[in-house]
Amino acid sequence: MIGVVARSAVYELLALPLAFTRVRTRLRVPRLLLREPVGAHNASPYRCLIQSVLSGAVGLLGWFLATLTVLVLVRGLAYPLVGADGYENSWGGPTLAGAWLVHAVLGVVIAPLFLAVIALLGRLQLRVTRTVLGGDRSWWAIAVAVVLAAAGGLFFVAWVQQI
Repeated sequence: MIGVVARSAVYELLALPLAFTRVRTRLRVPRLLLREPVGAHNASPYRCLIQSVLSGAVGLLGWFLATLTVLVLVRGLAYPLVGADGYENSWGGPTLAGAWLVHAVLGVVIAPLFLAVIALLGRLQLRVTRTVLGGDRSWWAIAVAVVLAAAGGLFFVAWVQQI
């Protein structure tokens, strides 16, 4: 179970660079990494472009979530080093031990959730590849990929503006 989740998360993180490779490579990686059969039945240049754009957009979202995962872990576990402002108004304050404990627990709880979302995005990548290039009939995957890419872009802009 953990191996499947880890492979799906790795596939999601590979999706961004794979969006710029040949179709043969895009189809070989899920076969080797996820052990899932993927074939190219309808690989026209138009479909390859659609798959590249969708894969790249959802891949960017996966990398953003991976960055947030690392940030949550570092800020949570190393809170005294990165949160040197007053502890009186922080979560778990007014003491350093309380603030550190709350931030560490939040980091340890949130990071696996982000990794699970990244793995789910990897499964979505596989479904999009099968739909666009392989002739699968699950067109819902394209709509979900577009919505998630747009929502991820909005979330990224909101996150950058609050920094």
